[in-house]
Amino acid sequence: MPLRKRQITYSQRPNHAARSAHARGDKMFRTYDTSYIRPKRSKAPTIIALVVALAVVALVIFGIVTLFRGCSAQPTLAEGQTVQIEVVEGSGAGAIGDQLVEAGVIGKASEFTDAVSAANAAAQLKPGTYELTGGMTVDELVTLLTTGPNVVGEGMTIPEGYTLAQIASTVEQFTGGRISAADFTAAASDASVYAGEFPFLADAGSNSLEGYLFPKTYEVADDATADSLIRLMLQQFQAETASLDWSYPESIGLSRYDAVKLASIVEKESSGDAEIRAQVASVFYNRLTTEGEPAYGMLQSDATTAYEVGHDPTPEDVATPSAYNTYTNTGLTPTPICAPSIDCLQAVCAPAETNYFFFYFEPDANGVMQYYFSETYDEHMATFS
Repeated sequence: MPLRKRQITYSQRPNHAARSAHARGDKMFRTYDTSYIRPKRSKAPTIIALVVALAVVALVIFGIVTLFRGCSAQPTLAEGQTVQIEVVEGSGAGAIGDQLVEAGVIGKASEFTDAVSAANAAAQLKPGTYELTGGMTVDELVTLLTTGPNVVGEGMTIPEGYTLAQIASTVEQFTGGRISAADFTAAASDASVYAGEFPFLADAGSNSLEGYLFPKTYEVADDATADSLIRLMLQQFQAETASLDWSYPESIGLSRYDAVKLASIVEKESSGDAEIRAQVASVFYNRLTTEGEPAYGMLQSDATTAYEVGHDPTPEDVATPSAYNTYTNTGLTPTPICAPSIDCLQAVCAPAETNYFFFYFEPDANGVMQYYFSETYDEHMATFS
């Protein structure tokens, strides 16, 4: 088969001059200007370089502006002026710090988060409505936000996790002393008084109504009494818990009163995250139902001792046997230790399925509470290193 010459195409659009030069010989062809048939140089590199240059300039400007703002950020609320903020349930120090900046109370959110971290107060920040004044220091802000709301709207708000003593104090404050804390506490001191109307109180016996005064915002009539407010809160508990399935705690021998006790402990030991609450409930169930190592049936909760001694427990407090010390006593506490939220009651009714026996929590750099769960004591201790 004869060899066929390879056809050479110099351009997708070859012109007649190029073909003529090629036909006359290589010498002439090599001296012919073929720029017409060579690919044109792309403009893409120039465009890309321009885009990169503009981006660099933008970043430099952004950095300068950010640095200027960071160095010069000052509160915009004039001294003596007031502003209100609403702190929602589950807000961490970082989110609250952003609210304070937006309200003009502080210049930078980090001022607040640093103060919260220094005071180890991340877990004590309370939801609610606050009236703030221009010129307040960050330490004053931390104190206020850990004490609780200083503004009561049209209704009386009982925050989740409040104890009977705190609820009684709130009632006194809201009613201007017309219903004293002492009178409210006395009226709520015996659950059996209300058990006929509210059968879910039967297991509480003659204990106080601690745990059953449901956290909510209530409209308080001008002629309200301690008794009428208590009935209002018990009605709310009944309505909120009507759809709960108590079969899990009952399956391991707990009464509904026991479940409320456990939910109150979960309330004090967990954040607003539903998954975290379910895991914390799982830890306490695992401890409660294990007779041997590592828990020996003891809940080992600092919150229960804190309820009794009135402050964060010291090592000496934890080592001292007492009715609410779950490091020295097996089982649950004699009563609930606060008013649990519906979320914590739900966590106790439907805990996560885990093998965790240990956990601890601490705020991160932004004041957001972080939880660490472990199955063994060695794993638990390793999380601290």
